[in-house]
Amino acid sequence: MAENSRTTAARDHDDSAIIDAAVAEGSGGTVGTAGGSLAQDIATQDDLARAVDDPEVHTRATKSDDIANNQARASDRGPNRQ
Repeated sequence: MAENSRTTAARDHDDSAIIDAAVAEGSGGTVGTAGGSLAQDIATQDDLARAVDDPEVHTRATKSDDIANNQARASDRGPNRQ
């Protein structure tokens, strides 16, 4: 059985050395909503929900949370536009 060409290409272009070097330098490049005020706000909401409602609940960021923390903007379409 022949080996998949994508597997061979992935081996030929292995980026693990570049990734390891970036991690070793401590580039600190975080992606997405990690850290910052959005994560703190969601964590606070989650702590409150766990303390008051259900210890197994998990709070997720919603679009309104993103908008409140300038991570997204409100839609200019639909019935709620201004």
